[in-house]
Amino acid sequence: MAFDSFGAFIVMEGHGPYVWACYFMFFLLMGALALWSLRQRRSVFAQQRRRMNSAPARDQSPAGASFTRIEPSHD
Repeated sequence: MAFDSFGAFIVMEGHGPYVWACYFMFFLLMGALALWSLRQRRSVFAQQRRRMNSAPARDQSPAGASFTRIEPSHD
């Protein structure tokens, strides 16, 4: 598809307004989605940070398996 001039490219034989409106809406919505996702991500990280800071301190033993001795019942 070749155009004689830049003006012809913009008009696209009468279809230009529809085509450019679609491109505009696409980029507008993609930008809004990206901003919304970044805000949600920051919100989740802030919420988790607050939750970690407000949680009571647990013992500082290393993570690992803990074993509890269970006495067998003599029935």
